[in-house]
Amino acid sequence: MKNEQPNNPLHGKTLEFILTYLIAAYEWEGLYERIKVKCFDNNPSVKSSLKFLRKHPWARKKVEDLYLDTI
Repeated sequence: MKNEQPNNPLHGKTLEFILTYLIAAYEWEGLYERIKVKCFDNNPSVKSSLKFLRKHPWARKKVEDLYLDTI
């Protein structure tokens, strides 16, 4: 039996993939305008943002929701 989730658009997408996609779509400035998180505004990097998002589920949820709205 396969563990597939055909109705879940986030299935198989890593947080790094989602963040990179959003950066390509909005750039850091646009991402900060949509989600007011300091790691997107103050000297942003993928590495530091991933670290923050993994520690704070509420911020990760906002990023995932923005990704779903974007695709």
